[in-house]
Amino acid sequence: MRIGELSRATGASTRALRYYEEQGLIRSERLPNGYRDYGPEAVGVVEFVQDLLAAGLSSRVLRDVVPCVGGGHESTACSELLTMVQQVRDDLLDQERRIRARRQALEQYLTGRRSPRGSTGLTGVPGTSA
Repeated sequence: MRIGELSRATGASTRALRYYEEQGLIRSERLPNGYRDYGPEAVGVVEFVQDLLAAGLSSRVLRDVVPCVGGGHESTACSELLTMVQQVRDDLLDQERRIRARRQALEQYLTGRRSPRGSTGLTGVPGTSA
């Protein structure tokens, strides 16, 4: 299928598809007229790439992950990639905890339940609810 067809099938822009190809995430063959020709598996690969990019993985990490999904690669390398993806997930969980704690502290300051150290409290700031 040509790039426009792949774009319509996946919702990815042709620009994004060219980027994915440049990054080694998808492959195409060149037809004699210069057009890109993608195999039927490209739809699933593009959808997979879009999902993991939306989840916060970089194209650098995906370049290593995508071959593991198709199989036929060394299981040790793929296991290491799985560990890397789990680390990204764990880092996100840690960031969420820190953001939640910061939001709760601000909420306490704004509602008057807590004052910043060294101050007598925030005055003139209306309370909010999260």
